Amino acid sequence: SLPAKLINGGIAGLIGVTCVFPIDLAKTRLQNQQNGQRMYTSMSDCLIKTIRSEGYFGMYRGAAVNLTLVTPEKAIKLAANDFFRHHLSKDGKKLTLLKEMLAGCGAGTCQVIVTTPMEMLKIQLQDAGRIAAQKKLMAAQAQLSPSAAAEPAVETRTTATQITRELLRSKGIAGLYKGLGATLLRDVPFSIVYFPLFANLNKLGQKDPNVKAPFYVSFLSGCVAGSTAAVAVNPCDVIKTRLQSLQRGVNEDTYSGILDCTKKIWQKEGPTAFFKGAYCRALVIAPLFGIAQVVYFIGIAEFLLDMLPKPRA
Repeated sequence: SLPAKLINGGIAGLIGVTCVFPIDLAKTRLQNQQNGQRMYTSMSDCLIKTIRSEGYFGMYRGAAVNLTLVTPEKAIKLAANDFFRHHLSKDGKKLTLLKEMLAGCGAGTCQVIVTTPMEMLKIQLQDAGRIAAQKKLMAAQAQLSPSAAAEPAVETRTTATQITRELLRSKGIAGLYKGLGATLLRDVPFSIVYFPLFANLNKLGQKDPNVKAPFYVSFLSGCVAGSTAAVAVNPCDVIKTRLQSLQRGVNEDTYSGILDCTKKIWQKEGPTAFFKGAYCRALVIAPLFGIAQVVYFIGIAEFLLDMLPKPRA
């Protein structure tokens, strides 16, 4: 049932995001730093420096936004894929690869309604620590005067609510959907790759077509399919992250659109820049979708719904 699908998707998203959010924060910061302004050399270096400067919970900046919106996002994504697969199948026949890809395309298109504003707000909060650390480093290198150096550098922390209000006031609802085109460019190909690959890998673990695969098969299938799709679309994710970042570090480029961003990254940072944070993204997506598929296929929601009191006839 649709309520069960939505509950399963939501629970899966909450568990997955809680487990992998620090790696996602490292991915965002690595993708946003440009040549000549490198604060971090790797994922581990980023996480260590984040803990030192911002504390343990600094790794979870922006997590509240993700945890709030990931439930509808994952619910829409998983339920939409099932919806399209159901309507593309005829008389219960096995879907062709093309139809599986079309179902994934539909799911990726539907989810951007929630994904775009969620990612927009999350990126501002995740990257704020990197920009603040960069400013402190630049100030130290500039050898401030004793009186100026004595003044503590205070980072003004903004909340998702404050960012939302400012965007709505200055740019309207369009402000929350900045980078919509880049989000579509990332999420649609991701779903086209992910869902058919997962479905076919999961079938390999089914002894009987009418019986669900063991949970570990669903988990591993989700991990492999998720990490493969994540790396494949990482260039689009780098572009999306850059376009959605409202604040820039010292001497960092600004971009007017997808083509301008692609051109500047290619010319100034080289083609390898499009794969910044790729291993982080693979580490984020693999367990996230592995957990999501296990929860979704086990059907926790069905158990919870069965526990609810039934209306009397």
